[in-house]
Amino acid sequence: MQLGINLGYWGAGMDADNLAVAQEAERLGYAVCWAAEVYGSDAATVLTWVAAHTERIDVGSAIFQIPARQPAMTAMTAATLDSLSGGRFRLGLGVSGPQVSEGWYGVTFDKPLARTREYVEIIRRVMTRERLSFEGEHWTLPLPGGPGKPIKLTVHPQREHIPLYIAAIGPKNLEQTGEIADGALLIFPSADHLEETAVKHLRAGREKAGKGLDGFDICPTVPLAVGDDKDVSQLADTFRPYTALYVGGMGSRKQNFYNQLAQRMGYEKEAAEIQDKYLSGDKQGAAAAVPQDLIDRTTLLGSVDRIADRMRAYAAAGVTTLTLAPAGFTLDERIASLRAGTEALDRAGLA
Repeated sequence: MQLGINLGYWGAGMDADNLAVAQEAERLGYAVCWAAEVYGSDAATVLTWVAAHTERIDVGSAIFQIPARQPAMTAMTAATLDSLSGGRFRLGLGVSGPQVSEGWYGVTFDKPLARTREYVEIIRRVMTRERLSFEGEHWTLPLPGGPGKPIKLTVHPQREHIPLYIAAIGPKNLEQTGEIADGALLIFPSADHLEETAVKHLRAGREKAGKGLDGFDICPTVPLAVGDDKDVSQLADTFRPYTALYVGGMGSRKQNFYNQLAQRMGYEKEAAEIQDKYLSGDKQGAAAAVPQDLIDRTTLLGSVDRIADRMRAYAAAGVTTLTLAPAGFTLDERIASLRAGTEALDRAGLA
């Protein structure tokens, strides 16, 4: 099992440290550095900056938002980043959510699975450097009856095949991801529930494509807080606002994929309470309503030995790249967490 680092969103108050974190992750042997985007910093610019100041670590989008870019533009960006980085780019895609898609980008959030499938197919075609033509429900290239004509990509990507990941939560999305992608980006992963909530659906998709899970990268992001095992409860409190935001407030009452995931993990009553409080404006109450057990199952908390035990559980559940999101308000704290991650991986016998 490999390790990755997630820098999160640029502009979250730790920008000056993020490059140093990426460079230390490279020095420690982390496989990939991911950057995210929602409605602040864009991931492509951040990854270009990181790639320019590193030499070996892969850089990946977690995620590029599908409603933000036409698929051909995403393919151009991926090819450019892969060329500039010397073949170190990983393309992560996701549909985002209805609030961001419609409120920020003005793109209707309908038929996300079909949109994703067409989007990926267009990107794959662009990367072949053949002249692009496509007829689908959501995209037709070139537009009929106009001056457009099939065009091919002029950039030569560093690699013939750039790894493509999809951020997936729901069962149907996970199955499609297994079928059409090279990896899955997961969030709130519980090693105890991973087979039921994710892996079995990914496996079904791979089987549709006539493949197995070998070579498919299962890549969850897991928050990390290192400390004494006696302080696990206090460490869990660090992530209460984060968990409450996603389970309670990320999306509408009817369309919150993270809330639905918590329900599938057995927290139906708790997920409803968190959402009720969050959407009524009681964010502190929502955070207080998050069960410590839910946080502990979906994060890495405690001593290096305790974290090593959890890493073994993730590896046994099928995780191939474990992406860490280290807690810390200072650069020294984040660097210490990175080092604890590599030490735990070594103690777990997974390095």
